[in-house]
Amino acid sequence: MAYKELRGRGDGVNSAEMRQRVETARTLQRQRGFYNAHIPHQALRRLCALDDAGERTLEMAVRRMGLSARAHDRILKVARTIADLAGSETVSAKHVAEAVQYRGLDRSYWT
Repeated sequence: MAYKELRGRGDGVNSAEMRQRVETARTLQRQRGFYNAHIPHQALRRLCALDDAGERTLEMAVRRMGLSARAHDRILKVARTIADLAGSETVSAKHVAEAVQYRGLDRSYWT
């Protein structure tokens, strides 16, 4: 969550709304046959389809951060989850960018 959202005055999502988003996202994932964390490599491209801007964003992240194939796949899965929570069928650049940001935080705090 962005700092401004934490400090803002009440325009954020309350717990009940967020719970509903999560339940909806989990239902979508069950309908696809896999929870996002368990998407097999063979189904990844189909289930985590990127728009053109998302492709460019992910390519830039892979190049700049020197990401492995495993990290690439994990970012796709997290981006798919972010898109699910937003109610988006496709994974866009903003979903990929958020997932990459989490990857950067993960690297900073656990290495």
